[in-house]
Amino acid sequence: MPLSEPPPAGRPMLPPDTFAGTTVVVTGGGTGLGRAIAVEFARAGAAVGVVSRRAEHRRAGVEAVEAAGGRAVAAEADVRRPEELSAAFDTVEAALGPVRVLVNNAAANFPVPAEDLSPNGWRAVTQIVLDGTFFCSQELFRRASRDGEPAVVCNILATQAFTGGPGMVHTAAAKAAVENLTKTLAVEWAPQGVRVNALAPGLFVHEDMRPELTVLRAGAGEDVDARRQPAGRLGRLHELGWAATWLCSPYASFVTGHTLVVDGANWLRRHFVMPEFVPVRTQIADALPPTPPA
Repeated sequence: MPLSEPPPAGRPMLPPDTFAGTTVVVTGGGTGLGRAIAVEFARAGAAVGVVSRRAEHRRAGVEAVEAAGGRAVAAEADVRRPEELSAAFDTVEAALGPVRVLVNNAAANFPVPAEDLSPNGWRAVTQIVLDGTFFCSQELFRRASRDGEPAVVCNILATQAFTGGPGMVHTAAAKAAVENLTKTLAVEWAPQGVRVNALAPGLFVHEDMRPELTVLRAGAGEDVDARRQPAGRLGRLHELGWAATWLCSPYASFVTGHTLVVDGANWLRRHFVMPEFVPVRTQIADALPPTPPA
């Protein structure tokens, strides 16, 4: 028997005025997990700034928030560039008011054996995930502390941060660093009323997943994916949004420096007798089509 399904999407988890008068920035808020999180903040009364590099992603995020009855504005920024982030926060605040909640969701990943990872590939992922998370958090802290106001940061991790990530060395290392960053900033910034937590999702399938990651799951389909989970089912996107809104809400006001795992216990799974080991290079080669000749 799988874990029970959550209440349906659209049902409020928090009082609908929980974030009334609050402006939330979600980086990467136009696609996938970020968009689902942005929608749940809107349902809880927040105004949402959707920050992304790509115009079509920003547009999709704003439309999703507005469809849920919320107010939203798009702001362009590359999270690796502090000057662009400052301008993006200015854009959001001019339209919606001071930003007091930040969800660091912007990320990058692609499967690759560690020995084949190029310096540019390494830097692209680690700078977006780690540098971008720090620069965004720093921008929020400076604004909130300047105004003498409390604020909240929620960093989106991956359970690879705890275990390592064969085939995803760049992402796993960067996410592990973000977990450490979360703990450090929680201690440093608590005296200024700024909480910093993290959320580590399990498998939440969505239409914006990278094609090669879908292939590596062998085009499984939900029934196969569900059988791979101790919970017997996948995560529902609105469940992740609920977790993020709770962590950032006044109902979690004494929670800081914490990482909440939302994965149905999947990262803890161990076989009594482990299956035969398959090297990650073999897994990738077997799943992905051969590269066509140049």
